[in-house]
Amino acid sequence: MHPDLQKLLEAERINEAVAERLDKVAPGSFLLHKSWGAGKVISWDLATKKVTIDFEQSSGQVMDLQFAMQKTESLEDDDFRARKVEELESLRELAKSDPVGLVVLLLESHGGSMTVDALEVEISGAVVEAKAFKKWWEATKRALRESKRVVVPARRTEALTLRDGDMTPAQALLADFEAARDLKGMSKALEAITSDVSLFKDDLESLKRILAEIDETAKKGTRIHLGPAIELLSLRDALIKAVDDLAHADESLRLANVLLAEEARLADEIGALPSARQRAIYEVFPEAFGDRWVEMLTTIFDSVGSRGVSEIAKLLHEKEEMKALEEHLSSALARRSLGPDALVWVARERNGMAAKVFGPDVGASILALLETDHLADGPRTTTRLQAQLGDDKKLLADIVNSMGATEARNFGRRLMECPTFNELDRKSLMARVIKARPETGELVSGETKKREEALVVSWESLERKRAELDDLIRNRIPQNTKDIAVARSYGDLRENFEYKASKDMQKILLRRKSDLEKEIDLARGTDFKGADPSAANIGTIITVKNAAGDLAVHTLLGAWDSDPEKNIVSYLSETGAALFGQVVGDEVEIRDHDTDQLVIWTIDSITPFNP
Repeated sequence: MHPDLQKLLEAERINEAVAERLDKVAPGSFLLHKSWGAGKVISWDLATKKVTIDFEQSSGQVMDLQFAMQKTESLEDDDFRARKVEELESLRELAKSDPVGLVVLLLESHGGSMTVDALEVEISGAVVEAKAFKKWWEATKRALRESKRVVVPARRTEALTLRDGDMTPAQALLADFEAARDLKGMSKALEAITSDVSLFKDDLESLKRILAEIDETAKKGTRIHLGPAIELLSLRDALIKAVDDLAHADESLRLANVLLAEEARLADEIGALPSARQRAIYEVFPEAFGDRWVEMLTTIFDSVGSRGVSEIAKLLHEKEEMKALEEHLSSALARRSLGPDALVWVARERNGMAAKVFGPDVGASILALLETDHLADGPRTTTRLQAQLGDDKKLLADIVNSMGATEARNFGRRLMECPTFNELDRKSLMARVIKARPETGELVSGETKKREEALVVSWESLERKRAELDDLIRNRIPQNTKDIAVARSYGDLRENFEYKASKDMQKILLRRKSDLEKEIDLARGTDFKGADPSAANIGTIITVKNAAGDLAVHTLLGAWDSDPEKNIVSYLSETGAALFGQVVGDEVEIRDHDTDQLVIWTIDSITPFNP
């Protein structure tokens, strides 16, 4: 007890209880304030009931004695926060020499558990320079996992937990597995056990108990949590392979059987798993599907994400089964049905594994997918594909160099009309096309002139655009703003999926609003009455005949009136541009959308749409 208090006690001016309370704020003691952080009491004046404290954020702070007792928390001398005040240099040295020891000391001062965010608040800036904290923490995190003294979570929002100091490394790994609350947690703990399986060379029984628990858990989880259950079974098989004396029990659940039973759900479930784990699972396909294993891999190829696409291709290449994948890709490209991740892979491997399928269809598929995604509701799925098109400086050149002259001009025209790109990106991309194929340069001057002209549209399509813009302004954008605010309230924006999805949607909505405003400003409504039928003009019906004598009818209407099912084409479309201005007897090339090939037709007749 402080000598000043001892004298007051002996003089019977205060009782024992009051003395104990006052002793907590006596000179030399450490206190914690919510705003000013930890501090050390420098002096006090019991006569005036004042105390002076050097806080981290407020040195020489004078406080009323009673107020200090109410607004601060007492700290033990060996508490990390107290040592930051008294022994800051020694803690800085400890951060360099023994970062694990520093974290253990900090956790001990916080009841054995705290989040990474809370740890950063305590250490960054004071103990470790703020600019160096991220690098320091990454190295410390690896050291913590190796030491087994602290349970390091996968997410920053989850707590670091101090282990019982009497545990051996093997016991710590087992404790992590037993503490896992779900399939993913079990997989992570099992992976750590497999990495240090030598620790269990004299404890085979513990590993057998783990296998039994995995089997029971996986059987229950396959229906609702198929992906994590498959991952856990795959890791179990890796553990068995790593230990000579381990084997599957006769009645245990086999990964191959699960894959066969759940083949309809595999693509979505496996696609979310890490690359290395996906590869291990794909290697079980021959056992699971027998002669159908190659067919199964090509079937899910488009749907397993970027990591899965790469791993499947590598496996098929190693097994000399690329012909099946090439046939699948060629067919999907011709039908414009190949997914964005598969298209990115084809683009990256165009001089390697995908060389045989890379050609004009790749370019057409990329633009078709970008346009479809741009107009669809919800978060974008083609961000990586668009980035590949922009970042790979030689991709567009390789695409147009695989085309004939007419195909290259049509591709350039479609690129310039693609709504996905902003003006600057569109010009940059088109410059690459022109550099590779100079004959497409005429499109630029023509496109600039066309964009300065008004858009001829039907009154109905104009009203639809106005209604869409009104809905964006009145409903969708305000609702998105609310969604962002709600998502932000969930905290930790770095790992907040809802917030990121809402912000992505905000970009889509604002971009769409800007596009609609520009389009409506240029639009000129019409009912197409009185169109001149002496040539194919806006507001005319054109009948064409092919070499076999087959007839086809195209109605040439406004910029936003395309309806393929009714054979209505926009005058800005590829087909509309080919027909526009032609007269009876002229030959035109029109693309067959089933085969994507250009077919020669002769104009047979032209009549007005609205006489």
